[in-house]
Amino acid sequence: MPLVVATWNVNSIRSRLHVLLPWLDEVGPDVVCLQETKVQDPDFPRGVVEESGYRAIFRGEKAYNGVAILSKRPIELACSGFDDGGPADEARLIVGEVDGVTIVNTYVPQGRAPDHEMFAYKLEWFARLRAFFEAHFSSEDPLLWVGDLNVAPEAIDVWDPKRLAGHVCFNPQVTEALENVRSWGWVDVFRKHVPDAGQYTYYDYRTNEGVAEGKGWRVDHVHATRPLADQSTKASIDLEPRRAPRPSDHAPMLVEFDL
Repeated sequence: MPLVVATWNVNSIRSRLHVLLPWLDEVGPDVVCLQETKVQDPDFPRGVVEESGYRAIFRGEKAYNGVAILSKRPIELACSGFDDGGPADEARLIVGEVDGVTIVNTYVPQGRAPDHEMFAYKLEWFARLRAFFEAHFSSEDPLLWVGDLNVAPEAIDVWDPKRLAGHVCFNPQVTEALENVRSWGWVDVFRKHVPDAGQYTYYDYRTNEGVAEGKGWRVDHVHATRPLADQSTKASIDLEPRRAPRPSDHAPMLVEFDL
């Protein structure tokens, strides 16, 4: 049975309902992992999401961060946040289970600037995530890790690697931090199916013609453990929501699995 999973930083779910709801109706992935929902749990628009045919689990906070998983199929909340004694960061990490597949949806800190304390926190966050996977899961299980990771790991993942070198999202330190997590047992499913340069999910608001000019970044990702990655059949980025009026600065990435 096909399972289509999407990941999308919506940059405020309530501000993007005019884009999100028609997209759910038209494209209709089985599972949609959202980041930067920017809403407290009591104010999450559960009603209109359910009217669109999706169940929802979510963790959020006012005006910042926030993660959610929408599913056409039954979904169970497994946990949210870290449990290692540090900041839980529940609004950045949520885990759900759909049809025997565990999905870890993350919104990794952006980092602000290389000399900012949030950059150090970003590197620490990746190390904590690696430990989280080690403590709770096996790389032999069908497992997905998706989200806005705020890392463009390779030169082909940014529109101008020379100009952008050293940015907090295109930086040797964050690439190394990401690779440390990936080495636990993750496959970059998008790159498995789409090896070409110029495939981006993020386009800066400050560049009015960014999408048309191809001035983007691939900072949103779908990873799978090997058993699940072997069942993936296709991957794509849907730029139409990014071209809509008052869009998020991110476009959704979709991956299909034949389970």
